[in-house]
Amino acid sequence: MLEIDIPGFGPVRLEHLVSDFTGTLSVNGQLILKVDVRLNKLAKFMKIHILTADTFGKAEVELKGINCEIHILAGENHDVQKEEYVNKLGAERIVSFGNGNNDRRMLKAARIGIAVSEGEGCAVDAIMAANIHVRSAVEGLDLLLNLKRLKATLRF
Repeated sequence: MLEIDIPGFGPVRLEHLVSDFTGTLSVNGQLILKVDVRLNKLAKFMKIHILTADTFGKAEVELKGINCEIHILAGENHDVQKEEYVNKLGAERIVSFGNGNNDRRMLKAARIGIAVSEGEGCAVDAIMAANIHVRSAVEGLDLLLNLKRLKATLRF
């Protein structure tokens, strides 16, 4: 678990990281360089969950060797499925990462939502739903690996 008290934002106790894959942790279906190392470091402190429609069909191969649970979403309403997943785990204990319109509801529901622009862009609704916007997944993961950065960003 990651714990920090952020002035004006309140106490944060994160047990789970819930992330989109396509466009968030990957570009064109390929995992972004150095994301694997950071995810495995975080997996020592929290459980990692990857929720994805797997647009490029590469998530399971690209995430091999990373200590995480992969959930390939089926059907429609992926935005609702992701939000329900976060709520079921306990939204107050979640940090979520996403870039698409289908991530906006989980970004809003999570204690901390991080919108990631990366190489495929970021939907405006995802940015508006998040607490933080970063240029890359590596930058977002580094906020969790250095909690003073997170505190500096979120304090009032």
